[in-house]
Amino acid sequence: MKTTFSIIKADVGGCPGHSIVNEDLLEVAYEKLSEGVESGIIKDFFVTNCGDDLELIMTHDKGEDNEEVHGLAWDTFTAATEVAKERAFYGAGQDLLKDAFSGNIKGMGPGVAEMTFTERKSEPIIAFLMDKTEPGAFNFPIFKIFADPFNTAGLVIDPSLHSGFVFEVWDILEHKRVFMKTPEEMYDLLALIGAKSRFVIKRIFPKEGGKLPDDEPVASISTEKLFHIAGEYIGKDDPVAAVRAQSGLPALGEVLEPFAFPYLVSGWMRGSHNGPIMPVPTYQAKCTRFDGPPRVVALGFQLKNGILTGWEDLFDDPAFDMTRQKAQEVADYMRRHGPFEPHRLPLEDMEYTTLPKVMEKLRDRFEEV
Repeated sequence: MKTTFSIIKADVGGCPGHSIVNEDLLEVAYEKLSEGVESGIIKDFFVTNCGDDLELIMTHDKGEDNEEVHGLAWDTFTAATEVAKERAFYGAGQDLLKDAFSGNIKGMGPGVAEMTFTERKSEPIIAFLMDKTEPGAFNFPIFKIFADPFNTAGLVIDPSLHSGFVFEVWDILEHKRVFMKTPEEMYDLLALIGAKSRFVIKRIFPKEGGKLPDDEPVASISTEKLFHIAGEYIGKDDPVAAVRAQSGLPALGEVLEPFAFPYLVSGWMRGSHNGPIMPVPTYQAKCTRFDGPPRVVALGFQLKNGILTGWEDLFDDPAFDMTRQKAQEVADYMRRHGPFEPHRLPLEDMEYTTLPKVMEKLRDRFEEV
């Protein structure tokens, strides 16, 4: 059977500030998605948060971009937003950029990562949830998982992984995409995805002739950029990703391994700074220091017939304690730069922040030299 695994997220209001989602909003979401199960729209669900983002993880058999499923998510976010507005939570509904649902939640503000696939005998899948960063923040770990033999031993010693994978990369400025094969096009791929503010990995596919169907994705990442939709800075993009594991794919430990390095991402305070991504359990996904540092949560699930039969908070593990410590050291180092680059983003990446308003204020004071 084919199952669709959907992660849809939105910032519907933080309490206090941009730090975390209030428990009452999580309750509203749980009630709305329970109604979705009862009405047959979805089969199963999991509600959680990463920082101030409300995260809806849903399983169903209706395929990607389904109007009923996306409508359920939209109704859930709007119901939570009403509560957030009643409580005067900060930024209530800031990711809901349209007044009414129009059939598909894409382009309306919330982030979406979905994939439809044929379930294997055992189907492990990991939901990665990020806060205070941009979609390109997944470029580094997704490349490491599916293309770096120093990270994923299976690329060397498992014949079922030897042929490599196909990367679907989106140019989010020109609204184009390209499919690139690894390992043979690895250098060309890196030339693109190293520029993470423009070229973003969207999906990963197995190669033709491999153990898994080559038309069914094994990873999917949200690529929504809020400023592209709104035309100005209204918040961080806070991406999500779904990654399948084991049996012809990288093992669970290989999927998690890239996050043992607190690599630098863009976002953090006011979407205007570079800082380390910190892997944390959900109870530590509370962004406080300088509205951060950026966080990533990993929730592992087992699927059977579209039902979530078990789950685990995967970064709730002392094996990542040293990573968290290093992330704090890097955060401290970057913060000492204050308003100077490379802590603050370069000018071309500040175009849709509040900086242009400062530049406009000073525009008439510049004179020829």
